[in-house]
Amino acid sequence: MQKLLQGGLIVLLSIFIAACAGKNETDLLNEGNKFIKEKKYEEAAASFQKVIDEYPESKAAAKAMFELAKMYQGKVLKNVGEKESLKKAVEYYKRIYEKFPDSEQAPASLFMAGFIEANELKDFDAAKETYNLYLEKYPNGELADDAKIELANLGKSPEEILMEKLKNSKQ
Repeated sequence: MQKLLQGGLIVLLSIFIAACAGKNETDLLNEGNKFIKEKKYEEAAASFQKVIDEYPESKAAAKAMFELAKMYQGKVLKNVGEKESLKKAVEYYKRIYEKFPDSEQAPASLFMAGFIEANELKDFDAAKETYNLYLEKYPNGELADDAKIELANLGKSPEEILMEKLKNSKQ
């Protein structure tokens, strides 16, 4: 009887230790954010990716994707070229919109995808499509006016935009 109790106690203790060892999505998000503050970007990316892999339908997954997108946009991950990093940022931003269209990150993600396409990758056709989708889905969104300005100025240099503003202000 004593051996049975000891065996049961060992099993319960093992289960308890295993349960405590696993991190939930909040722990992983916090860990990733801590790594970012410490400029340990590869570790942060791994934490965020773990959230996405282990909790793919959670709100935390949308937040983790957003953080990853910002990291790629900032080009902070080693062994990822500049253009590849920007393309990954766009990919993550668009995934947030597609998978979590009602999340708080979705509108900004869609806008940021268009912004990178237009201003960093110079893919004006893709940017136009993304900005128009933003305006269709979030016509009263806080970035709607910015999306309209971006659309009106796609492909123009800062000098062209300035000259146009000066011309319009004289009229």
